[in-house]
Amino acid sequence: MKQTPFTSRHIALGAKMAEFAGYNMPISYTGINDEHQAVRNNAGIFDVSHMGEFILKGDKALDLIQRVTSNDASKLSNGKAQYSSLTNENGGIVDDLLVYCIEQNKVYMLVVNASNIEKDWEWIRRHNADDVEMHNISDKTCLLAIQGPNAARILQPLTEMDILDLKYYTFTKGLFAGVDNVLVSATGYTGAGGVEIYFEDKDDAAARIWDAIFKEGGPKGLKPIGLGARDTLRLEMGFCLYGNDIDDFTTPLEAGLGWITKFTKPFTASEFLARQKANGVEKKLVGFEMVDKGIPRHHYKIRDAEGNLIGNVTSGTQSPSLNKAIGMGYVRIDHAVIGNEIFIDIRDKNIKARVVKMPFFQQS
Repeated sequence: MKQTPFTSRHIALGAKMAEFAGYNMPISYTGINDEHQAVRNNAGIFDVSHMGEFILKGDKALDLIQRVTSNDASKLSNGKAQYSSLTNENGGIVDDLLVYCIEQNKVYMLVVNASNIEKDWEWIRRHNADDVEMHNISDKTCLLAIQGPNAARILQPLTEMDILDLKYYTFTKGLFAGVDNVLVSATGYTGAGGVEIYFEDKDDAAARIWDAIFKEGGPKGLKPIGLGARDTLRLEMGFCLYGNDIDDFTTPLEAGLGWITKFTKPFTASEFLARQKANGVEKKLVGFEMVDKGIPRHHYKIRDAEGNLIGNVTSGTQSPSLNKAIGMGYVRIDHAVIGNEIFIDIRDKNIKARVVKMPFFQQS
């Protein structure tokens, strides 16, 4: 298994470790519920250094990004970022990703899922007809996500960059905890606010930044958080997890990601998706909450009142914030109406649930 520069610190802190996307990653420290509430109510730090980062450079860099992503990256100016997807010829999602505009029309950073680094790199390379300069900086890039309503306030003393007023989906670069060329962004996937910190793993930067954050944040209640709570936090917000809620066989329109599917420019599968939009989707990703007792899990079947199969659960959990079982799944479009009763097949019993509007949780 691969390790991040912070693996020894996770183990020293008593984290429960497990393999994730080929990396030895912390799943939990003090328990998922406790860590979840720490992020919702104060602040927590996630090691997400397993994620992938690509740099695209040159006069044709934007053209390449426009060709392979569903969102319109021409709208980005320096310091702005956007959520997007790579789509295959059949409209399926190769990956969901973030696009950071470092220098407009010249330099961009793409942040992709850890399990898809090689797949995404090859996909983009195949479409690089203009010999755009591409650099895979994944192995030398550290990424920490400090999330929660007090995260930016805790970190502000460590930098002269203004991170307190960093708008959602923007970023800045500068000196952080004595380390130069650190990129700080507000593109978190928890719905709790906070920032992400990208920096190169050199000259002991990982240890210096981690220790500085805990020296500043420890007395203020900052806690280390594992991937277990990251999953419950993103699910409460109705955010998709690649490999569960979206994959090569689901389209952005089916996944409720029409807002990142722009037909103002041609891209891979744009014609297919335009036809799908015109004709309407046959299935749709919906959120639901359990009415009767039971916790939905990935791959559980979804049925109608007569017991007919109408879909499958993609994600599910007992929500720590709401104290109720929630989930997401694809159902036939005629069953996707808010308020519609559906039934989750749990151990051969059809347990009642109700389609609800997402996000499940609203951060106050």
